[in-house]
Amino acid sequence: MSTSRFNPLGPAHHSSPDSPGEHANNPTARVAIFFATKEGHTKEIAERIMRDLRKDGFDVDLHDVRLPLAFDLSLYSAAVLAASVHQGNHEKEMVQFVRGHRSELEKMPTAFISVSLSEVGAERKEATPAEHEQFVADVSKMLDTFFKQTEWHPTYVKPVAGALSYSQYNFFIRYIMKQIARKQGAGTDTSRDYDYTNWIELDKFVEDLVGEIRRAALPASACAKAG
Repeated sequence: MSTSRFNPLGPAHHSSPDSPGEHANNPTARVAIFFATKEGHTKEIAERIMRDLRKDGFDVDLHDVRLPLAFDLSLYSAAVLAASVHQGNHEKEMVQFVRGHRSELEKMPTAFISVSLSEVGAERKEATPAEHEQFVADVSKMLDTFFKQTEWHPTYVKPVAGALSYSQYNFFIRYIMKQIARKQGAGTDTSRDYDYTNWIELDKFVEDLVGEIRRAALPASACAKAG
């Protein structure tokens, strides 16, 4: 656990290694990042977002929603939630987490990162217009299902192309994922893994999110002056 001028809030507490003066003109905000994953790729995405936010001077906690929540969400200025999709549905642990904390999440800027193979198809340049339309519709359907299940509507939504971790699948799952990959135009060589996440685009998304978090962290008097 790293130390900072803030009181650590949880077991995965991280703070910016930068000097306090580097971000003196911007209010430092606490951000919570929650993730739900099966093979671990969505955790990598959550960790990337954490590192991006730390570089911008934010104080960040990273939390796996399968574990009990060890801190109070009301202490945070913003939250980022990331969940993978399997068989058309986001991880049930994330659905349960949002249901249990929806009122708290609705009081702050939030972003939801949806990680799926359908987004791989939606971003595939070789897809025909009809295929692209279908992939986009599939992504929208999965998101709509999640929002109906949770009755939550985040400030920002970012679909992200996931990964194929064939090396981590058993024979049965490997076969199923190969069939799904074929439909999405993704890799079907089960002797290797595939990472389809556009990390540069994800970094840009975080840059946009930073501005919203900082605006939300400003005291009301500062907001009035800015306006």
